[in-house]
Amino acid sequence: MYCGNCFRDNALVAALRALGHPTLMIPLYLPLTLDEVDQSAGTPTFFSGVNVYLQQKSAFFRNAPDWLHRFLASPAVLKWAAGRAARTRAADVGELMLSMLRGEEGYQARELEELIAWLKTQPPPGVICLSNALLVGLARRLKAGLCAPVVCMLQGEDSFLDGMTEPHRTRAWQTLAERARDVDLFIAPSHYFGDLMRGRLGLPAEKVQVVYNGINLEGYGEIQNSKFKIQNPPTLGFFARMCPEKGLDLLVAAYLELRKRSRVPGLQLKIGGGCGPGDEAFVEAQRARLREAGVLDDVMFHPNLSHADKVKFLESLDVFCTPALYGEAFGLYVIEALAAGVPVVQPRVASFPELIAATGGGVIAEPTARGLADALESLLLEPARARALGEAGRKAVLQDFSVAGMARDIVQALQTVTARPAQPPAPHP
Repeated sequence: MYCGNCFRDNALVAALRALGHPTLMIPLYLPLTLDEVDQSAGTPTFFSGVNVYLQQKSAFFRNAPDWLHRFLASPAVLKWAAGRAARTRAADVGELMLSMLRGEEGYQARELEELIAWLKTQPPPGVICLSNALLVGLARRLKAGLCAPVVCMLQGEDSFLDGMTEPHRTRAWQTLAERARDVDLFIAPSHYFGDLMRGRLGLPAEKVQVVYNGINLEGYGEIQNSKFKIQNPPTLGFFARMCPEKGLDLLVAAYLELRKRSRVPGLQLKIGGGCGPGDEAFVEAQRARLREAGVLDDVMFHPNLSHADKVKFLESLDVFCTPALYGEAFGLYVIEALAAGVPVVQPRVASFPELIAATGGGVIAEPTARGLADALESLLLEPARARALGEAGRKAVLQDFSVAGMARDIVQALQTVTARPAQPPAPHP
């Protein structure tokens, strides 16, 4: 799966190393699928997705012989499993999620002990960073076993947890709030999401810091003045995972509305981003809608692009829109589009108003197909305004949203934790 959070973490590790901070990146569940050089190369994958699942389902696999356990965690088996993985639905993994949140008390305790044993063979860490809050069940044992503070990134976990069925949803939030006491600091990618998770987990204000995400600016070259002019024919673009959560069906509806109005002649639509086995049926349904409307020939799909091809894709657009409605914690794709000089139109939800205010690179629209169509149409029919927004957004990203800048801010946040006296894991009943 092409995961935006994995892209962000991988770029961050590269930037931390460039700043001179030895950083170890450890993949969990399955090997990473990335569009840049893999910073975890040479590091074993822990919490093998196959073992994690089987341990949840069977007491035999929790105590399986070492040879079988190693085989199920082998690169060949994980590569095979990853090639057949479908999109994970929160509603289907309630018990497994709860078990992982319980850490050493869950069915995957063997995986946690193996991770700690391996980490003890490496240089002692100054700080341990969990990539998202769904891993906080590991914090208590990691802190005790390695005598290091634990920091946790926040990356949009609420939508996954809220997608679970009851009683798992309530129990998961309760367990997450309890285990969050083991974490020394949470780092949120936006004020919107920091405030949301602080409220839902009952965290004190000083335990949450905001560090905006940054991107690798390599490949985003000098933009010529011609880039800030509407092409003929004009092109609207989407770039994210091709799934309902990212609003692809909503953008298709807005595009069909624009084509029906006929005020932007020849408008094309380019759709790029991750598309795995679990997304294919949804994508085919969107193709069918476009085919039925007689506009499929003007729509291009670009799945699973490399970093270089992603930059070229973005630079080919006139206006960008990825209308995720589920509560996006940040929206890295917004910053990527702005880095390419492309003005954005995003719905008035979640972190998008905050990002647009911080960059000056776009327009906020009502979160409906008609509302998006109105905003997109206004930009496409006002080239001077679109150009000004694209230029402003690119300037802001180059100045404030690079991965190097994010890494420096992350280091400052980590230093607030490492400067404190060592704290033992929080007591629990």
